[in-house]
Amino acid sequence: MGVKSKAAAAIVVLLLFLGSLWLQGGLDYHWDSCLKGYNQENKIHQLYNSSVVDEAEGLQILELCPGQTFQVSLLLSHLLAAPADASDVLLQPYLSSWDELVKFIEALGPMVGMISKEIKTKTSIIRQLALLTEKGPEAELGPDELSINPVSPEIGSGTKNNVETGAYHSVHSMIAMELSDGVVDFHQQTDSGCRTLLRLHRALLWLKLFLEKLSEMPEDGGRLRSPSDLCREAYQNTLANHHAWFVRKAAELAFIALPERGFFYKLVCVQNQEELSAVLNRVARAIGEVYDRTQKALEENGMLDLP
Repeated sequence: MGVKSKAAAAIVVLLLFLGSLWLQGGLDYHWDSCLKGYNQENKIHQLYNSSVVDEAEGLQILELCPGQTFQVSLLLSHLLAAPADASDVLLQPYLSSWDELVKFIEALGPMVGMISKEIKTKTSIIRQLALLTEKGPEAELGPDELSINPVSPEIGSGTKNNVETGAYHSVHSMIAMELSDGVVDFHQQTDSGCRTLLRLHRALLWLKLFLEKLSEMPEDGGRLRSPSDLCREAYQNTLANHHAWFVRKAAELAFIALPERGFFYKLVCVQNQEELSAVLNRVARAIGEVYDRTQKALEENGMLDLP
């Protein structure tokens, strides 16, 4: 084996290790009864947001992007469905948002896509915890790995299903239940929903910052920065603060393999940077709303540093 082959093999090993540690350092499922009225159209998604900027923009319609696994319209509709009441976050659309974000990460290539494995593990933990709290006979594993089958009209008639009103219905209800039951350990690692949510929460900030940077327009006719540099910078300002030196270096190697900017135009079905900026800014605002609500809930309960 030559020097180059050995170097390539070493990089692959590093990235595989990164995939297993990505969230450890401080990193459409069928829950239809969880949120009434949360329906996804097959072809067109009408997307609403209550912010002043979005009201000025008016109703926006994003069509599905042909031939693509990642759909920015689905991501945005999940994100907009997640906020509930004054400050809560519904877990079903929150996790569905992560399903789409995983597709986004995996679309960036095998080197970066390895990171998605740990994210899938984290979303599966919360889904499994929700499944285990479901008492009704309708709760069973479907064709998806950890999905919950829709409740039949006969079974759900006259009663409220556990998924709709249960402990893992929202961020607030999950935190309240796990604290009450002593599930959360503030001194050692556990697979509690709260600890798992914290790891996803930190990763969400990284992606939010990356999308914001990717949406920036050049100043005074300057050149656009490479997605690789932007992703690395976003990582250094967020997740890197929770990772060991070895993981940080492995992450930077992975980001070198990010595709050029033109790839992102195709990924979200736009023609130029101006259109990309409009779409990604809207996604980043929606992520920001979900992130801020989750941050507040975790902070109020002293959970921002769970081991």
